[in-house]
Amino acid sequence: MTSTSNTQAVPGVQAYRAQLLYFRDAQKAEDDACEWISDGLLVVRDGHVDQCGDYDRLAPGLAPGTEVRDWRGHLIVPGFIDTHIHYPQTDMIASPAPGLLPWLEKYTFPTEARFDDPDYAHEVARFFLDELLRCGTTTALVYCTVHPGSAQAFFEESDARNLRMVAGKVMMDRNCPEYLRDTAQSGARDSESLLNRWHGTGRQMYALTPRFALTSTPEQLGLCGELAQQYPDVFIQTHVAENRDEVKWAMELYPGRRSYLDIYDHYGLLRPRAVYGHCVWLDDDDRRRMRDTGAVAAHCPTSNQFLGSGLFDFSAARDFGLPVTLATDVGGGSSFSMLLTMNEAHKVARLSGHYLTARRMFWQATQGAARSLGLNGVIGTLAPGAEADFIVLDPGATPLLARRSAMAESLEELLFALAMLGDDRVIAATYAAGREVHRRS
Repeated sequence: MTSTSNTQAVPGVQAYRAQLLYFRDAQKAEDDACEWISDGLLVVRDGHVDQCGDYDRLAPGLAPGTEVRDWRGHLIVPGFIDTHIHYPQTDMIASPAPGLLPWLEKYTFPTEARFDDPDYAHEVARFFLDELLRCGTTTALVYCTVHPGSAQAFFEESDARNLRMVAGKVMMDRNCPEYLRDTAQSGARDSESLLNRWHGTGRQMYALTPRFALTSTPEQLGLCGELAQQYPDVFIQTHVAENRDEVKWAMELYPGRRSYLDIYDHYGLLRPRAVYGHCVWLDDDDRRRMRDTGAVAAHCPTSNQFLGSGLFDFSAARDFGLPVTLATDVGGGSSFSMLLTMNEAHKVARLSGHYLTARRMFWQATQGAARSLGLNGVIGTLAPGAEADFIVLDPGATPLLARRSAMAESLEELLFALAMLGDDRVIAATYAAGREVHRRS
């Protein structure tokens, strides 16, 4: 990359020359919603996108002295949005287990116990954020632990970097070790205190986070539902229908409910900004209900395959208009990279008889996710006015990718090569609110 300017840099303004790719607001990510500029200029002012368009058209209007950072040969896209990930599970990623429930008992709960130590929580949060940014993820929906200090540590680290993050303290008052258990009352009280402190502070946003129905009593889910009604602009995040053993146990714990999803619906937890991880074993009524309430399915392909949970049904989700986003689900998921997540999502879709285009996957990881989360026009786009969270992709990051990219005859082929052959090495640089927060050496 090179930079050019004639005189002293203009304060608060940066410009970037590269290929540009983003999507306009649309339900579908087909060609008519895709904006691709082969020689583009992205102008950032005070942390927001000021202009985005053809270089030849915009460059003459730049103020004298504006620095133009030359990323030609690269592709600038909005920063990726990961809609389901656990920061406390960073240190237990790639832990072997025969299934979800044994994995939780042997690895997850003992690891999360360490987060009663604020110093440890801060250290893991710093590494976790470094890893997200290295992989091009600028926004994530993050699970903390049951300890209020784990959420406090995460928000402090994220706020110090001025990142757009969503996170919440886990609520869990049964069917877990005593050392990780809150109560219905303390979980609600701590969650409300944290959301009042952090939701809307800088770029931080809060998510009410019952781990899942198996580890929450009816009283806890009821109080969580009351908070969700009282604070309609906060997020809700939890798990549903990840594997068959979990579904069976949920129905035993909540007899009389029509389905696992119906448990959450009964307590008022289906609404816009409610994000449900996995959604593998839903039925058509569940999908229809999620669509009608504005709830979102976070598809976690690497996790579902790693834990043998099942294959997400893309065709059924499409047929019922269920909003679907992509997520890594670290540490059940085996990579922080959204490119590797796209790779696995494509394969899962093929196994269920559905074909995911590269455009669709990039849309799901950017504009589509922002739209589903109620953050349309804020993140996930390069449109003027949006927060300037973007990444620089290098089609020549590896010898094989460079060779395949050079043969690409269309944008779809180029994006598909990035998704199928790419990983963290493709991320040449990451910018958050217009500031460079990662550069690949």
